Amino acid sequence: MTTTVQAIHPNDIKSASIPDRSSFPLDMWYVAALSKEVQDKPLARTLLNEAIVIYRTTDGQVGALEDRCCHRALPLSLGTLEETGLRCGYHGLLFNSSGKCIEIPGQDKIPSKAKVAAYPVKEQDDIIWIWFGSKENPQPTCEPPAYPVHNDDRYLYDGDIYHYEAPYQLIHDNLLDLSHLGYVHVHTIGGNAKIHMNAEMKVEQEGDSVRVTRYMPDSTPPPTYTAAYPFKGQVDRWQEIVFHPSHLEIWTGAVDVNTESLDDRNRGGFHLKGFHGVTPETDETSFYIWTQASNPTSNPEENMKLVIEQTALTFDEDKVVIEAQYANMKHFGDKKMIDIHVDVGANRARRIIKQLKGE
Repeated sequence: MTTTVQAIHPNDIKSASIPDRSSFPLDMWYVAALSKEVQDKPLARTLLNEAIVIYRTTDGQVGALEDRCCHRALPLSLGTLEETGLRCGYHGLLFNSSGKCIEIPGQDKIPSKAKVAAYPVKEQDDIIWIWFGSKENPQPTCEPPAYPVHNDDRYLYDGDIYHYEAPYQLIHDNLLDLSHLGYVHVHTIGGNAKIHMNAEMKVEQEGDSVRVTRYMPDSTPPPTYTAAYPFKGQVDRWQEIVFHPSHLEIWTGAVDVNTESLDDRNRGGFHLKGFHGVTPETDETSFYIWTQASNPTSNPEENMKLVIEQTALTFDEDKVVIEAQYANMKHFGDKKMIDIHVDVGANRARRIIKQLKGE
């Protein structure tokens, strides 16, 4: 018996799925990476269901392309960097930042269809932003959000990236509700759980942003604070969370009790200024791209390292909680959940996201 094997051309292979960004707000900048992540190697990253390669040419320019060569579909993230673009690691096609193939080794004529999708990107304040537009606005209609803290001489900072097996809005919920600190982060930035749950809280909305301000006067400073700053005893603490659809800014800290007004934007004491870029990978997974800036007074480099280590520990704790939360939500299906007083900010943020999606 003779078996006939039919040859299959690569173009005959059907896609298992077509990337769909419609689940997310469009016509806005998302955080794609920290600048330090994109150096001498291409970075493969799926964002909003789309496989993307982010790269820096040898002359320092950042680009972002569909992570697929138009010749034989090898991921371009397996390629090499050159001054004029990204070269595929299979047959050497060279692509520029607009996605156009500008060289095919051994072939003078370049087909007009030799191109891949390109994404608008901008590097600013050590953050790489990527534009996800609608059909009406494929090109940016505004500049990316500024984050001047990264250029402020008063602060040192560092950061990292987490991958979550959970939708991005659960991370929004977590960051907008810092009442959980007393329970989840007992050994780092927590403190007295009762004080956290009963803290004076103000929630304000302006356009697509939500600001949650919480004050905790006469508190015991948590371990991270006392390790980095010479407090004399009890402290007056503040937490200020500002939600934007693409990221959150969280400013927390403390001063010695009864020494400065918590309403004073120029108050001293110990500061933690966090940048939290929350970007969907898929409908059910996310990237959490963060930095933490601080102003340690003594042994600044050594204490800043401690602050970053402690910050990472808190995010480890959050990751366990959020991923377990989502797994349980899927297990119990449509079973209803209740809201309590600490959910006001998170609920407003969810309404903003729904509005931006046109729901």
